[in-house]
Amino acid sequence: MAKPVVVLGLDSIPPHLLFERFSAVMPNLRALMERGTYGPLRTCHPPITIPAWAVMFTGVDPGTLGIYGIHQRRTGSYSGGYVPTPSHLRQPPIWTTLSQSGARVAVVGMPPGYPAPPVNGVSTGDFLTPDGAVDSVYPPALKQEIEGALGEALLFDVPFRKEDRKTTLADIWHLTSQRWALARYLWKREKWDFFAVHDIGPDRFHHAFWKFFNPSHPGYRAGNEFEKEAEKYYAMLDRQVGELVGMIPRDARILVASDHGTKSMQGCFAINEWLRRLGYLDIPGNPPPGTPLEKAGVRWESTRAWATGGYYSRIFLNLRGRESSGIVKPTEVEGLVRELSSKLASVRVPSGTPLAVEVHPPGELYREVHGDAPDLTAYFGNLDWRASGTVGHHDLFFSENDTGPDDAVHDWDGIYIMTGTPGRGPGPRQSIMDVAPTLLATMGRTPGPTMQGKVIPEWIH
Repeated sequence: MAKPVVVLGLDSIPPHLLFERFSAVMPNLRALMERGTYGPLRTCHPPITIPAWAVMFTGVDPGTLGIYGIHQRRTGSYSGGYVPTPSHLRQPPIWTTLSQSGARVAVVGMPPGYPAPPVNGVSTGDFLTPDGAVDSVYPPALKQEIEGALGEALLFDVPFRKEDRKTTLADIWHLTSQRWALARYLWKREKWDFFAVHDIGPDRFHHAFWKFFNPSHPGYRAGNEFEKEAEKYYAMLDRQVGELVGMIPRDARILVASDHGTKSMQGCFAINEWLRRLGYLDIPGNPPPGTPLEKAGVRWESTRAWATGGYYSRIFLNLRGRESSGIVKPTEVEGLVRELSSKLASVRVPSGTPLAVEVHPPGELYREVHGDAPDLTAYFGNLDWRASGTVGHHDLFFSENDTGPDDAVHDWDGIYIMTGTPGRGPGPRQSIMDVAPTLLATMGRTPGPTMQGKVIPEWIH
């Protein structure tokens, strides 16, 4: 019988923090590194929590899945949107495949995970689960048992974009501590064939505290009151992981992985304000700085393009026949894309150096394009600059996030540690899309024919 597979998902962990800077305070994860191979795990386009975890466990790209971010616009709509759920996935994650073949699985908070997906075992909702949701645990009757064992209501996420950093710090510690207590409780319930747990805590810590411990951040000040908190948090995270690993049989295969990395945010680029100034986005008057687009009174009948903010930007064309007030003719799309790309390439940051904008139509990034895809995906300064979707700003660049305190942006490389491999020590960069087929092969199962990822030979013995 194949050995059990355990996945420990640490959201947004970058290689240099786990493998280098905080290695000394993480003996449990160092021990896992000594039991196999480890290295950088290259994420997907875009490098966002959703869809990255979905790519990891389906083995296909975001376009094939039809998921492009945490919040998605409905094609043809100017406002509103939706949050992807498990039902939006156009390819099944491996826990669905395993469940259908009779394997016992536990999936703790893996995105997209709300409502908690039905499995042959147990699942709990992801970080987007609403407070008090009745469908946050599968099977539903298990929720009362879990909360009774924990002695409190389940936590799925905490507010992190707020000025009160002390409260934020306590909330993040609580979130991480409970997540691993939940994992340990569920691990003891029965013998699992596949067990996966996701912790959003590291991501929240990075966004809230990156400038306090990372000298590469423009807002870093040596000797600040939170400078040592990152080392303390990583040490606590290691203890939590170590308590679970201590319960897992030595012959189980353990994968530690993150969905993307993290790095310092250099500032924000006001993409919609830029579109407005160049005449692509028509907004009357002078709205106050930081006005959300949906409250800016956009004149859609004379708008050709608009965008979203975030760690990357999605740019949409106001296409005739698709949007209710669309004015861009289908024959004009190619020329407008070239025009926008050319003008974005000329944008310079306040220091005078190029912003180095990358603009990609979805067909360049994905084998297939389904769902509500943007017309263009834009990255600013190799992800160093966040996109601001609000308007009314006096400047196109500013140092602080426009939707609340946020010190960090995402980076292309997350991490992996895989135990039980033929070789030991540092390994090559691997692709997030190759994880799902490799885990199935590790369990003695044949990856599905629709998977785009390939089996990683260095992980197979």
